[in-house]
Amino acid sequence: MFEKILIADRGEIALRVIRACKEMGLETVAVHSLADTRSLHVSFADEDVCIGPAASKDSYRNFANIISAAELTNADAIHPGYGPLAENAEFAELCAQCGIKFIGPSAEAIRKMGDKSVARRTMQEAGVPVIPGSESELQSLEEAREWAKKVGFPLRLKASAGGGGRGMRVVHAIDELEEAWQMSRLEARNAFTSDAVYMERSIETARHIEIQLLGDEQGNIVYLGERECSIQRRHQKLLEESPSPVVNEDLRRRLGEATIAGAASVGYYSAGTIEYLVDENLDFYFMEMNTRIQVEHPVTEMVTGIDLIKQQIRIAAGQSLDFTQDDIKLTGHAIECRINAEDPARNFIPSSGTITALNMPGGPGVRVDSHIYQGYEIPPYYDSLLAKVIAYGQNREDAMARMRRILSEFTVEGVATTIPFHKALLEEPDFIAGKFDTNYVANTEWSL
Repeated sequence: MFEKILIADRGEIALRVIRACKEMGLETVAVHSLADTRSLHVSFADEDVCIGPAASKDSYRNFANIISAAELTNADAIHPGYGPLAENAEFAELCAQCGIKFIGPSAEAIRKMGDKSVARRTMQEAGVPVIPGSESELQSLEEAREWAKKVGFPLRLKASAGGGGRGMRVVHAIDELEEAWQMSRLEARNAFTSDAVYMERSIETARHIEIQLLGDEQGNIVYLGERECSIQRRHQKLLEESPSPVVNEDLRRRLGEATIAGAASVGYYSAGTIEYLVDENLDFYFMEMNTRIQVEHPVTEMVTGIDLIKQQIRIAAGQSLDFTQDDIKLTGHAIECRINAEDPARNFIPSSGTITALNMPGGPGVRVDSHIYQGYEIPPYYDSLLAKVIAYGQNREDAMARMRRILSEFTVEGVATTIPFHKALLEEPDFIAGKFDTNYVANTEWSL
């Protein structure tokens, strides 16, 4: 086992990894930018190193400074959190070259799954259903037009080098293709430094379902049920839950078996997630693989009782999984609300400033993953996530009732947050009934 782990991320996930390390008896090193000097992950780590100015490119994306911090503190492993380094094959390779263990999958697996068009081909070869689309990256507008005739409308242009909706454009007719082509490539270049895009058919009415997996370096792979991620805005998730209201035992098994086949085809180990679209007929299609821990991992932990961060660390240390697929049982129901520093009444515009008053919820079945405190000044340079609140109950109705109570207790003053949106969502009849898809937020009138 390792002796000291450096956490190459910030915010709530850095604090989450530190807590897991402390429970395992491991020393921790926090890295931080000048803007994060007073962040909680810095206070709770055993050691801390400033790695640069506020801008991520000069600090949290600065390979040399992070590796230097690890060498300076004699850290023998680096956990990348879920930030920019978690799915960076070059950084994983650099860690290996420097004799530092990267807590994550192999660089080869990251590279294959990070290129979305390569990932599609890889999954298809492994027998995983994929959405009909172009066989590789599109080289020209003319080629895009030819593929559009084969794929049919509506279709989506998607960035090959990344996800999260950046570089994605939905096209409903051929005369929209040229503008969408230009905008998709421009946005992809700005977000990922690569303007490569591919095309796939757009499934308009679908659920966004993801399967959590764990694999060890000995070749053992298990799946830990699904997460329902259809409540999203502009392809950014707002609320997740496990299990999904629409997934039955047969679909769960088929999704799980496809996930294991896909992961095994690239020799995958560590924690990972494969995301699918599930249509009205409960047919499913591969979307992408995330070769890292996910923001929404707590709901899986709540219903399985498995600590995914600790498992990542044990796997990276060469240990085998100490459970099999037959040991995985889903018990109860968990819902996670992402509390962001955004104003939902003003089209979710980001909100920065100082938290002047704060009351965290508590009680049975409540979990809060957060790095904020009263007096905390929210830096304007990073992601707007302030906290993840998780409600656990015996069933979905119990979890929803608990989440309503949680949101009524959770008070953040000084900045706008998404708490009012989540309160409204938990009262919507269709959400309560489990009748929603990925367009639900966009197609619903919200009174906030």
